[in-house]
Amino acid sequence: MNTILRKSILGIAGLAFTGGVFAGPIAAHADTPAHAAAKPATATASVQGEQSTIALNGEQTANVKAIIAATKKAGLPERAAVISIATALQESKLENLGHLGDRNDHDSLGLFQQRPSSGWGTPEQITDPEHSTLAFLKGLKQVDGWQDMPLTDAAQTVQVSAYPDAYAQWEKQATDLVNQHWTK
Repeated sequence: MNTILRKSILGIAGLAFTGGVFAGPIAAHADTPAHAAAKPATATASVQGEQSTIALNGEQTANVKAIIAATKKAGLPERAAVISIATALQESKLENLGHLGDRNDHDSLGLFQQRPSSGWGTPEQITDPEHSTLAFLKGLKQVDGWQDMPLTDAAQTVQVSAYPDAYAQWEKQATDLVNQHWTK
């Protein structure tokens, strides 16, 4: 995708997000079909650039499992879970963060560092792994062609981060985690 087209798409997504259209309150996720019977995970990474990895503790692993469960609940494929987990790795290292005082980025909370003031939900909802994942996935589903985009572009279109390329570094670990936990 050429640079002008990508910047145009990201600019439009940013305007939609700012207007509260893109990531507003969730009502539609309740209508999504449950994931069909489990099948072997087949997520593959199309890795861009150097990759990062962290060792996960029990809480972080539980959050991976919660993201995968919410992705299945939304009826989305492994690729959506990979994008979600990579996003949460970048935003919070898979820790369900509350308010961090002076270290907080605005009013960002939870696994995806979503903001109540931007329509992602209440602080209680945003710090619920299922709700925050379903909110992220609702935004992802609104991105035309997200399934075929580089991970970092799909995540950035939803998140509108000040560091748009940062998500790419987590693709390999996110893919490995989905492959490890999708069928469990």
